[in-house]
Amino acid sequence: METIYDNQTAGLSIKNLAEEDRPREKLLTKGRQSLSNAELIAILLGSGTPKLSAIQVGQLLLNEVDNNLDNLAKLSIKQLKQIKGIGDAKAVGITAALELGRRRKETEKPIKPKIGCSKDIYNLLSPHLLDLNHEELWVILLSRSNNIIGTEKVSMGGRAGTVADPKIIFQRALEKGACSIILSHNHPSGQVKPSQADISLTKKIKEAGKFLEMPLLDHLIFGNEQYFSFADEGIL
Repeated sequence: METIYDNQTAGLSIKNLAEEDRPREKLLTKGRQSLSNAELIAILLGSGTPKLSAIQVGQLLLNEVDNNLDNLAKLSIKQLKQIKGIGDAKAVGITAALELGRRRKETEKPIKPKIGCSKDIYNLLSPHLLDLNHEELWVILLSRSNNIIGTEKVSMGGRAGTVADPKIIFQRALEKGACSIILSHNHPSGQVKPSQADISLTKKIKEAGKFLEMPLLDHLIFGNEQYFSFADEGIL
């Protein structure tokens, strides 16, 4: 039984296409971005069949997976060979190319989350600071563009408070190459109004940050699913 391509394109090969429309030549002259998925697959195939060009075989393959490259990557050698025009060698070539793409994706560095507002800080540290019956002080270390380099718990205390040593805070920041920092701690009572000790600590860290050219961008106090931001309140 003939396919829909048989009557329309019998005898057609890539050689019959204008040179600027041949996949390899098109890639060389116009760049890889100019090629369709079928044309890229055609380059991997190298050739088609007596009645189908390599581009048409590539399109048949894409039709089989609803033009979804993720689905294409899941096909086995056996499944690839069920497509007209694809034998062992071509199936292996396609599989190898897709595997290289998968490995490249694995090695890509994930985009580091960025702090843009106090809500971002709250969302980042909520899993650590909510529902505790003691105080903990955490510091967020940021890059120059406010991407998160890391988070560190710098002290832990009782219900009444925790001791915060600026030397430890800035030591951690310097070790990680941070450009700025954010402080966060919780109040087990659930109240988020800063104490005099909280205000004093914030001023001390802010002044030390100025000296080290590592500014303190904010200090959040966590309560019962609410928070207080020194920066939002304009008192930093």
